[in-house]
Amino acid sequence: MKLIILDRDGVINHDSRKYIKSADEWLIIPGSAKAIANLTQIGYTVVVCSNQSGIGHGLYGMKELNEMHEKMHKLVNNAGGVIAAIFICPHIPEDNCECRKPKPGMIYEIRDRFNLDDMSNIMFVGDSERDLLAIKAAGGIPVLVKTGNGKKSLNKITIPPGTLVFDNLLSVSEYLITKEEEEYGK
Repeated sequence: MKLIILDRDGVINHDSRKYIKSADEWLIIPGSAKAIANLTQIGYTVVVCSNQSGIGHGLYGMKELNEMHEKMHKLVNNAGGVIAAIFICPHIPEDNCECRKPKPGMIYEIRDRFNLDDMSNIMFVGDSERDLLAIKAAGGIPVLVKTGNGKKSLNKITIPPGTLVFDNLLSVSEYLITKEEEEYGK
């Protein structure tokens, strides 16, 4: 199975220090829906993996989160893409849970849900150090995009060895399309 994991805020949609609390605040990054459509069309199962501590802080609830995700699904579906599943951690950092990135708990949930034996070819596209550390701990491939916190992260963090860096999610999808064409002569 070809599976790719995407962070949400800062990768698919614009992020905010004040949290994205409603579907009205949830604004897609230009090119992201097309990127997910590209990934879907070259055979990737696309999964979203996102810390959502705004729930734990009481800033919004599951109703608002579901409305944001309905909007995301609609925009992605209209572009020809599919998001197969969304995994979230609703906890605040002080909860010290196993699912909150940078811990790899959500990655392991994805691995188990999709019956993956080998994570070495699984990419996680994120915009922060915690995304890169979570997939690295699970044995996958970290990918940093310069959208969201990505550009700032490049200057502030130690990037794990083997991390791929792209301008945005659309660039990631175009890279994978080219790689597929080279490997399979399409």
